[in-house]
Amino acid sequence: MKKPGILFVLLVMLFQSTACTPTESGTPTTSVDAIYTMAAETVIAELTLTAAVTTSTVPASPTPLPAEKTTTPVPTSITPTATPTLTPSVTPTPSITPEASPTDEFCDNASWVADVSVQDGTEMSPGQAFEKTWRVKNTGTCTWTEVYKIAFGYGENMNGQARALAWTVAPNEEIEVTVVFAAPLTAGNYQSYWRMVNPSGVNFGEWLYVDIVVR
Repeated sequence: MKKPGILFVLLVMLFQSTACTPTESGTPTTSVDAIYTMAAETVIAELTLTAAVTTSTVPASPTPLPAEKTTTPVPTSITPTATPTLTPSVTPTPSITPEASPTDEFCDNASWVADVSVQDGTEMSPGQAFEKTWRVKNTGTCTWTEVYKIAFGYGENMNGQARALAWTVAPNEEIEVTVVFAAPLTAGNYQSYWRMVNPSGVNFGEWLYVDIVVR
């Protein structure tokens, strides 16, 4: 703000010196109007420069960035805990013991009583036919009918053929059972083991055997 005043004073002094200093011909070199014009232009130029320097461009305030949105977390769905299903304990049903069947050991049983024929160690000729008879007792609880029989178990079969029971046998009764044999053709000592069989094909009772010597 002080520069225009100083310039004005300088211009006035210049004007005075110019006005007071005559040229060689006695006529001032610069007219008064020209000096005023120059002074005015200089003042205007100085004012314009001063205004440009002093006037500061106020920077535009930066546009504030929008505040970040705080995302409120959406709670995930909560799966309710399943209530465990209680399985009622099952009380086992007591098994019922069925009545004795023909396959039960107490139903069918037999005991050897005696050798009726062909004692142990009897000598036979090769190929000789003979019958072996045993006396047995029904020691079970079931009656032996005509479908009960005696059957080969192990040893030498000797072409044995069992005969059917002669009658039914109640518990504690005895009966004779017979098998027809043919002695082997080769000399030697032979045994054949047999046992009672019920209608279901199940063997029961004591083993019955025949023992011969072929010479």
